[in-house]
Amino acid sequence: MRGTDLALILTGVTLNAIAQLLLKAGAGVISGLPWRLDSAALLAQRLLLNPPILGGLACYAVSVVVWILALSNPRVPVSVAYPMLSVGYVLNALAAWWLFSEQLGPQRLAGIGVIIAGVWLVARS
Repeated sequence: MRGTDLALILTGVTLNAIAQLLLKAGAGVISGLPWRLDSAALLAQRLLLNPPILGGLACYAVSVVVWILALSNPRVPVSVAYPMLSVGYVLNALAAWWLFSEQLGPQRLAGIGVIIAGVWLVARS
C-alpha cells in the first residue's frame, strides 16, 4: 500500500471520527426531552435543525465516498483497510478527553495502546 492509499484511508477514518464528535456535540439538544410518541416531532425538529448534527451527517456521507474510493484501489486489501478504522477509536477517545472532558484512565490508555499496536502490525503485514 502506498502513502497516498494510506492517506485516503486515514482521511475517511478522520471524517468518521469527526462525525461522531459532532453528533455527540449536537445530541445535547434532546437531552431531557421525553422519548414519547407525542414528542417525536419536537425531537425530530431539534435534531434536523441542529448544525452539529447536520455537520456530523455530512461528514459521514463524505467519509463513505472517501472509503469507497480507497477500497476501489486494487492495491488496498480490505483485510488491511478495515482494521485501520480502529484508529477512529483512538482519535475519538483523545478528542472526547480534550473537547468533552471525558476521562482517560489507565485501562482506556492501555486499550488505546493495544489498538495502536494492532493497527501498526496489520499495516506492516
